[in-house]
Amino acid sequence: MAYETYQIVTGIITAIQDQSNDCCSKLLTIRGDGQETQFAVSGRTMVINNTMLRLGMRIAAFYDTSLPTPAIYPPRYQAELITMLWRNQSVKLGYFDENLLAGDGSLQLNVDRQVKITTANGQRFSCSPGNEMLLVYYTAVTRSIPPMTTPQRIIVMCP
Repeated sequence: MAYETYQIVTGIITAIQDQSNDCCSKLLTIRGDGQETQFAVSGRTMVINNTMLRLGMRIAAFYDTSLPTPAIYPPRYQAELITMLWRNQSVKLGYFDENLLAGDGSLQLNVDRQVKITTANGQRFSCSPGNEMLLVYYTAVTRSIPPMTTPQRIIVMCP
């Protein structure tokens, strides 16, 4: 998958509706940073850990910026990937090089043996996570350039 064109929106789920006559699709409304955004969630949307989405849940939703979107308010996107977030938790989806530096230089990972590293389908990943597309969960970062963190969890987005 080409995750390079994915954009993130983080917020709290404020509404969940059925999409017209399609019982397999939902329309989520999330509020974050004072803005409302809607996401169409279909059977092909990857929801990490197959988490049941609920009102009041804090999530990060990713959409593909290369896909066309309707010019409506609030903005409505097709959700490609959704993950639940805990309080003060952040997530980054991106390519990390062999030194575990994000491709955009925005985050440096310090991985120790306590960090849980799995594939998207929950299997243990026993190789180095470097030179891979990663979904990284973290809380605290240093004020250095680039910011550094010891992640709580890493999901390797295997091709």
